[in-house]
Amino acid sequence: MQEIFAGLPWWVKWVAVPVIALVVFGGLIASVVGFVIGLLFKLLVFVAVVSGLVYVVRKFMAGSSSRGDW
Repeated sequence: MQEIFAGLPWWVKWVAVPVIALVVFGGLIASVVGFVIGLLFKLLVFVAVVSGLVYVVRKFMAGSSSRGDW
């Protein structure tokens, strides 16, 4: 592989090849990035909902235990 790139100008190695790779694999890269961002968003929503549930349950338990019903 190095022999192939050895005789080429620098702009072919550092500009043309990455641009061609982006054109060919751009859809795949966009799919992977979109999947990761979607997963992170769902994880953030999950953490927020669980945190809110824990807060509500603790608030409810603190209010009910202060009355001495248990």
